[in-house]
Amino acid sequence: MSASILQSAPWAEFQRRLGKQVFERSGEGWNFLAIREKTPLGSFLYTPYGPVAQNPAAFARALEALRSLAKAEGTHYVRVEPVAAGLGDNAAAVLTGHRLRRAPADVQPHLTWMLDLTQPEEKILAGMRSTSRNLYRNIHKKGVTFDVSTDPADIGILLGFLHDVSERAEFKAQSDDYLAQAARTLMPAGAAKLFIARLDGDPIAAALSYDTPTTRVYAHAAADDRYRKLNAGIPLLVTMMLDAKESGQELFDMWGVSPEDEPDHPWAGFSRFKRSFGGFEVEYPGTWDLPVNTVMHAAYTAARGLRNGLRRAAPAARKAKDAVVPALETLKGKLRR
Repeated sequence: MSASILQSAPWAEFQRRLGKQVFERSGEGWNFLAIREKTPLGSFLYTPYGPVAQNPAAFARALEALRSLAKAEGTHYVRVEPVAAGLGDNAAAVLTGHRLRRAPADVQPHLTWMLDLTQPEEKILAGMRSTSRNLYRNIHKKGVTFDVSTDPADIGILLGFLHDVSERAEFKAQSDDYLAQAARTLMPAGAAKLFIARLDGDPIAAALSYDTPTTRVYAHAAADDRYRKLNAGIPLLVTMMLDAKESGQELFDMWGVSPEDEPDHPWAGFSRFKRSFGGFEVEYPGTWDLPVNTVMHAAYTAARGLRNGLRRAAPAARKAKDAVVPALETLKGKLRR
């Protein structure tokens, strides 16, 4: 598995421009990008979809380098997500053997959906639903065209659509500052592209990709709801795929899906959409913690568990309150009588 965009030099620069402290290290058969993240109880190092290693021995060396860096920086633990570390099917056993502990929750998705771009174009098209394939081939008849931009100023097109989606669907998108900085940093580095669908020249949908030499990531997308009957997002996505193939990339990463056997999962709807284009599922080891200061890591874990418990209890508490308050008001009325 190739290294993720999240472990690339352009991503490191993007994080620095967001004000993050970033560390890049490499050694025999390994490398990593680590970001200092802060919590109320202190800080930790986070290697998003990393570290990268050629084999388990190199991964062990990367872990030792991370442990040393964490001690030198005074951070309490290291959070890793080794998606490209040569750990094979026994990843959990290897990680446990290194005294890592499963994190309270995954930061990046541990399941994703990939499409093989090394196939012939016709085979890629044949692998998707016939309605999607036909829409891609015929939508031009309705006046819809597609273009690609590497001008950071054009990110405003996507931001406008994301604002509308957020208001309409109670969906929380990345902030404008985050995506604008991503465009300003990654586009000039050849690590991002904006794909735009237009109706008679006017934008009606847009999608942002993150790119490495081998992989294109379907990162952010939104459309103008006034033109939803055109389903422009489908041929826009196919355009992104075929542009990646033409660019010599080997994989198209849909970036995160829910398990197929969890139909009530919050991601179930758009996961079905992603799977409808053909491809295959990839399961990662997930997010793991390497404690450096074991006392502080235990305190963090306990605090996180308490916070999650309170969040789960809040709806029940509100429901109980909604039931109790009217009863009390009724009782007060009877007492006054």
